[in-house]
Amino acid sequence: MKVAVFSSKPYDRQFLDAANRGRHELRYLDCRLTVATTALAKGSSAVCLFANDEANATTMMAFAHMGVSLIALRAAGFDNVDLNAARAHGIAVARVPAYSPNAIAEHAFALLLGLNRKLHLAYDRVRRGNFALDGLMGFDLAGKTVGLVGVGNIGSVAATIARGFGCKVLGFDPVHRQDCRARVDYVELDDVLDRSDIVSLHCPLNESTRHLIAKRELALMKKGAVLINTSRGAVIDTPAVIEALASGHLGGLAIDVYEGEDKLFSEDRTGQVIADRQFARLMALPNVLITPHQAFFTVEALTNIAAATIGNLDSFERIGRPLYLVNDKEGNSPEPRRIEA
Repeated sequence: MKVAVFSSKPYDRQFLDAANRGRHELRYLDCRLTVATTALAKGSSAVCLFANDEANATTMMAFAHMGVSLIALRAAGFDNVDLNAARAHGIAVARVPAYSPNAIAEHAFALLLGLNRKLHLAYDRVRRGNFALDGLMGFDLAGKTVGLVGVGNIGSVAATIARGFGCKVLGFDPVHRQDCRARVDYVELDDVLDRSDIVSLHCPLNESTRHLIAKRELALMKKGAVLINTSRGAVIDTPAVIEALASGHLGGLAIDVYEGEDKLFSEDRTGQVIADRQFARLMALPNVLITPHQAFFTVEALTNIAAATIGNLDSFERIGRPLYLVNDKEGNSPEPRRIEA
């Protein structure tokens, strides 16, 4: 198959080429998919997209006219794809459902540990020759309550890690996994927020989770509690979070995702003025730690993403259906609905 690979970086090319072994003609494009760049897919029967590519209704119409019949996502989430438009034009959408739950869960705790022990502040101080400890005090994780919003593949790993630190674990998810019952006390979302010292988000972005953590939910959280987000940026209401941080009610925020990240992340913007005022406000707060959507960025995860992506292409070419189909022509999904992908 001829495949246009949007938002491709050198590491994408390295791992995709290793998995592909010449089977498909992969054409790598540095740019993101937008309405303006859609024409670059001309001549391809499939496109390969990442999390910040915009596959909207206009894009789908253009793809249909070009003969594109498959969108292969290099990600688990598919909130950036208009599934109804894809279905209407007969375009199959595939994803990578569980490339490395360990990578995401481990990064969530890296964020938590870094934020709690003020590692970002300490590192900057030491580089400037300041070895004072004032303002760097954290707290023991042992004995604290960690609340997980989403207890699927990633959340279940996060629960294991939290228990390893000696934490009590609460979880909210419509699906109660039998293999997690020994590690997680399932409760309602309001209970998770009210009782947790640390809240970690592990849910996809959809109609029910957009701004799931907003002003009301933040008010339910313990004063001084910490919020971690490695899921999707729009799961939290950023202005409400900034307000909670400024008032001192929210003790800290660590995020690997941001609602406006498509205009910021994945590029070197050294020396540029950050026009996003909300993001600039977050960066100015000492109790905020931000990483640039790198939780997935491990050798194991990239290897699995590439293998599953090429597997989707192989299967579609062979039988007309990818291995991990998000939508079919009847609008059905082969996977049960849950709060975490």
